[in-house]
Amino acid sequence: MRASEVHGRAAVAVLLVFLVALCAGCIGTEQPAEAPGKTAEPGYRTVVDSRGVAVQVPEKIERVVTISDGMIEGTMTYLGTQDTIVGVGSSCLQRNFNYEFPTIHGESYWYRDGMNPVTYLNRRIMELPRIAESGAAINYESLVSLDPDVVILRVGSCTARHVDDESVTKTISTIESLGIPLVVVYGPPAFKDPDLTKISDEIMIIGQVFGKEANASKLAGYLEEQVRFIDERTRDIPLDERPRVLILGLSPTARNAGGAGQVFGLDTIESYFIEEIAHAQNAFAEPGYFKTVSAEQILSIDPDVIVLCTANGYHPPEELYSAPYYRNLQELKAVKNRQVVAWPWTPCNCAKRLEYPIDVMVIAKAAYPERFADIELSEWLLDFYKNVYGVDDDTAQALRSAQWMDWCVETCPSCG
Repeated sequence: MRASEVHGRAAVAVLLVFLVALCAGCIGTEQPAEAPGKTAEPGYRTVVDSRGVAVQVPEKIERVVTISDGMIEGTMTYLGTQDTIVGVGSSCLQRNFNYEFPTIHGESYWYRDGMNPVTYLNRRIMELPRIAESGAAINYESLVSLDPDVVILRVGSCTARHVDDESVTKTISTIESLGIPLVVVYGPPAFKDPDLTKISDEIMIIGQVFGKEANASKLAGYLEEQVRFIDERTRDIPLDERPRVLILGLSPTARNAGGAGQVFGLDTIESYFIEEIAHAQNAFAEPGYFKTVSAEQILSIDPDVIVLCTANGYHPPEELYSAPYYRNLQELKAVKNRQVVAWPWTPCNCAKRLEYPIDVMVIAKAAYPERFADIELSEWLLDFYKNVYGVDDDTAQALRSAQWMDWCVETCPSCG
């Protein structure tokens, strides 16, 4: 496209955005852009997205803008189409992270160069235009100037969190009004009853966008196989023998608000991981997502196992064991028994991504160490990265370090 055409299209985009703003709420997304099953125009293929909307996308796709925290980009990396990404909608794809915390012994632990696996594998993503991020409106002029063949947006990501958010509805309406093909996928947070089939559905839709359905099916099948293995190994455990597992976010925001951390209730996919796949019990037996709780509440729950998640930063087991601001939790059973583990570093932790089987395996091994004694987590992780991203052993080790999972290695190369 010539520069004059790009500038002209951008000017039209600005006018359209202005008109949409005047008519806020008058453009809905309830009606499909195309009737499902409609035959695609020559040179196009029809993709039915998570909304049930049939979207016509070019058969030859060269320019893609993604609005996601890594799920879409990770799937595209598996499909070999990641080089078509020309713009992103998440700041967490364009950073590496460093964290440090003190101990009661006067020492410090530090963690360096943590990042999304997609970012590690595709460093060019750091330099791409960012048209949106969490807490900020989409820059539609920048979007149009990128001249995308298609925009793929994930509802459930930190940039577009909920299906019924007015801002998400307006975002979808505005992009469609600009004449840009928009494919929307729904992550588990978009559903009242989240389950892992929804992630497989997302993968299949992304595969359809690029005409790579067979590859997408293979990826979804591999991920499902990993959690099926855990489900089959634990489903026969009697209810009264199932340990109580607490997913805990040691968020500094929670501490600043007078709490001790954040927890996940029965209505979350985290609870689904615990109870429906690993067949343990969610120790926080109430509804709630990233719910702030006090030290007293955590002590009253007193779980058998604690799994630390990304929560406004990375939090390794050692932080709960030895940071001075958690001395009031040292009487917890899980702390005394050293039954604290950590999930991978997941910047922008709003929705699960391709690495979700790691989360389930961490829960399962911590809850049932005897049943999973044959699984060496440090090696299992390497196999996982190799299968999902097609990388060699050295790169798999680097991905393990980038997600700060080296706590499960006897000598932790990414910990200080």
